[in-house]
Amino acid sequence: MAERLTKTGARNVFYGGSIFFFTIFVGLTAHSHYYMRTTSTDEATLSDSVTRGKHVWEKNACINCHTLLGEGAYFAPELGNVWKRYGGAEDPEGAREAFKAWMAAQPSGAEGRRQMPQFNLTEQELNDLADFLEWTSRIKTQNWPPNDAG
Repeated sequence: MAERLTKTGARNVFYGGSIFFFTIFVGLTAHSHYYMRTTSTDEATLSDSVTRGKHVWEKNACINCHTLLGEGAYFAPELGNVWKRYGGAEDPEGAREAFKAWMAAQPSGAEGRRQMPQFNLTEQELNDLADFLEWTSRIKTQNWPPNDAG
């Protein structure tokens, strides 16, 4: 056995290691994708209204102020658990009406507080956005956000 690494040996280590770690990377990526589709999200309840609600979220750039499951800006509260904070698990219709009333009351005009703009959403857009936030609240987030206050 040679006491030093030859050019051929170094090349074999490089290619072998590259193939090994690329295989591990592809396997972990496939596992993550499978886990997200089967365990983390509730794909069975992904409806057209949830999709339209996400479009309302994107069209109004809500993520420029709010976070959703930790992604976005930190100017306004986290909305990944807003459905639970509004009591949607116990009273979905009450939570939906409270959410719509809160959106209609914006901006609140409270002096010295950050103000949410009035987007003048239609009844359909409000329902779709509520459906999107309800669906988001069912994602298994491994205890994120760490508190219920948002």
